[in-house]
Parts: sequence; C-alpha cells; structure tokens
Amino acid sequence: MKNNKPQILIIDDDKAVCVSLELLLGRAGFEVRSTYEPELALFILESLPPDLVVLDMNFSIDTSGAQGLRLLREIHALWPDIPVILITGWGTLELAVEGMKAGARDFITKPWDNARMVSAVKTLLELSLPTEKNAGAGLSQSFDRIIGEDAGLQEVLKIADRVSRTDASVLILGESGTGKELLAEAIHFASPRAKAPFVKVNLGGVSASLFESEMFGHKRGAFTGAVDEREGRFERADKGTIFLDEIGDLDPASQVKMLRVLQEKTFEKLGSSQPRKVDVRVICATNQNLKEKVAEGAFREDLFYRINLITLHLPSLRDRPGDIPLLVDFYLKNLREIYQLPHLAITAAARKWLQEQRFHGNIRQLKNLVERTVLVAGGEKLDKDDFARQYDDELRGADTIVLPRVGEITLEELEKRMILQALEFHRNNINRASRSLGITRSSLYRRLARYQIPYDTES
Repeated sequence: MKNNKPQILIIDDDKAVCVSLELLLGRAGFEVRSTYEPELALFILESLPPDLVVLDMNFSIDTSGAQGLRLLREIHALWPDIPVILITGWGTLELAVEGMKAGARDFITKPWDNARMVSAVKTLLELSLPTEKNAGAGLSQSFDRIIGEDAGLQEVLKIADRVSRTDASVLILGESGTGKELLAEAIHFASPRAKAPFVKVNLGGVSASLFESEMFGHKRGAFTGAVDEREGRFERADKGTIFLDEIGDLDPASQVKMLRVLQEKTFEKLGSSQPRKVDVRVICATNQNLKEKVAEGAFREDLFYRINLITLHLPSLRDRPGDIPLLVDFYLKNLREIYQLPHLAITAAARKWLQEQRFHGNIRQLKNLVERTVLVAGGEKLDKDDFARQYDDELRGADTIVLPRVGEITLEELEKRMILQALEFHRNNINRASRSLGITRSSLYRRLARYQIPYDTES
C-alpha cells in the first residue's frame, strides 16, 4: 500500500459527510481523500487507485440511488479488486442489496456508528491483502481440534484462520454433522476476542414468541411470568462472538429483529425502551440452501448479505474418505482413556471397511458408530463385523419408530410419547428424530419447547 498507509476514497455529495469521515478514518490511521462531486470519482480512481472506497448511494440530485448504483458498477468493472463499502439509509436496504449484487463488499446504514465504520474498513482491508502477506507458519492452535488432511478441508481452514483475525461476519455451510460449531469455536478462539464469551444459540429451538426474550433479554414485569430481569444472548456475548446455528430456521418476523441488531449493533430488552449497544462478532451456520430460501421469499435477502461477508463450506465426510482413518484413530485414543482400555485397537479390515462406508450423518455418525461399537462389542480388538453389526442396526431403525398403543391417552400425550421414543431411539439426533416423525427440525424444536422435553443442543 502507498506510503505504508491504506488509502481510502470517500464519494459523497454531502460535504459534511466527507469531512466527518475524513476525520474519523484519518484518526484511525488511514490516508483519506474525498470527493463530493461523484462525476469526478472515476478520474480520481484512475489517477491514484485507493485501497478501499466508501460510496454513498443516495445523491441529492438522484435520491433513487440509480446514479450511485451506476457508479458502483463502473468502479467494480474497472477495479474489481478494490473493496467498496456502501452507505445507505435503513429505509433503502433494498438499494444496499442491489449494491451487494453489483460487487460491493459491505453496507452501513445512516447514521453510522463510528466504531462499526472503522471496523468494517479494517476488516475489508485485511481481507483484501494478497494471500502471501497473510501466510504464517501454520494454522492457529485453536484449529488443531479439527481433524483431517483433505485438501478441500485444509483450504477452508486456511481461509477461516485468516478471517479469524478480523471482525468479518462468517456464514458456515455444510451438512448436519460436518463440524460447523467446532469451526465456529476455532475461529473465535483464534481471534482477538478469544478471552471474551463465545455464546451459542440454536435458532431452530427458539420460538417466535420467545425470540426477543431469549436473544435480547427482558425486564422484570415485561410479561406474565417475568418475575426477574433476564440477560439475553446478545448481551451475554458482548465483546465476544455469538454463534447463530440453524439461521435458516428463523421465522420472518424474527429475521427483521435479527437484521436490526446485526446492522445497528443495538437492541432493546423486552419491556424497555432504552437502546443498549453491543459489540459482537457474528458467526452463523446452516445446513440449508439460503440462496434458494431467498428466492422462495422464505429468507430476507438483506439479512443474507449481512451475515455472509465470508462464506465457508465444510465438505461432507463422503467427500473426504481419506480422513476417516485419522478420525477413527482420534476417537479410539479418547475412548482408551475414557473407558480404561489401553489396548483398544481395530483391525486393518475394519479400518478399510469404515473408509468405504457413506456416512450421511458425517463426522457425528462416525463418532457415534465407533463409540457404540466399543461399548457393545466388549473386546479390545475390533473387527469389521463388530462395526458392521452396529451400522446395520442403525440403518434398520433410521426411518421408523414403534408407535405406542392408542387407547385412553390424548392426542397430545401420544405425540409427546412418540417424540420421546424417537429421541431415545436416535440418541437425541434431531435430524433423524424429526425425519422419522415426518416433521421438520423447526417443528420438532417447537414441540420440544411445548412439552418441556430436554434435548442435546449439540445434536
């Protein structure tokens, strides 16, 4: 970068905005230029291309945003490697979404928060550095818990390690059981926020009626039964990281509330009108195709662009069978210590057989299979048939459960008993239990809350 200082160009036809941002970003250590004549922006960029552009989308001569969008497209076409941050009003988020589609890397609403603006600039500058300038001696230690030598997985981990040093929002995609939560934890503990809280929220288990209380907390007396003040998940995660698992299960009304807190970094406790600021890094995860949900109108497009500045896609275990022996050895090592079986081992035939299986439940299924086989087989030398018997038993019961007898019980009692049996049979695996019951994950979570049935949040 020129003069060892990152150079920022501000494009806004409001002189006051230009002056304000020049002062803010100049104090943050950047070299800042600005123009309040948008028609001159391309000439300035051509004479001395900056490292980053901050672009207003609503000029006074064209409040529709068409001119700003046109200028953005021209900048992206001529200088695709220069990151652009858009400034827009909350009421024009649709314009911001159009800008993201046209190549912008982030958007900030007016009136902006100074800390949020500086953080966004620093994050995009860090991410835009050439890969070789970010290369270190290896991955951060927090990634050691993620086992695998597959090239695709290692590439994901390298990007995750680089991203961990920034405040970039991250969206982790992958099938159930691929280790999305483990990756989120690794990013947090490799980040400057490592000493602050890492707060996990399974959004599939948070009903629309409890969303505000669960996420933002509530004041005493805010509703019937609110006998004490409660701290919400965002407040608990202040200065740290909040991991929003199953973001695709969020209902439309809650999506709007989530977008506001992610965008403005403020929230109000239920029963309070006092805004509270919060400083959190956001990592989301889902096994759903969010682009398809956006196209279907089931997921807000502006929320989608807010959460996926960086997208990491974890490969399925079926796509990296070479890692199966490594994972098996890791689990066996742990089980030797847990069950005091110092000579626990598997045969070469068993190892080969495991590597040939297609684990649709991914790493979680493999781990459960190994531990169940160790417990059931009894011996310390496990062969192919030991694993095959447990695998076959699992397949036979994967999609069916035994229904209780229908007699004098009510429909609700019958439903509760079916859910309990499904959870027991599928070892608290929410995916399989919901599939065997013929309902969605979110529907099962709602029933678990209704009947006050405890469940394993790791499932």
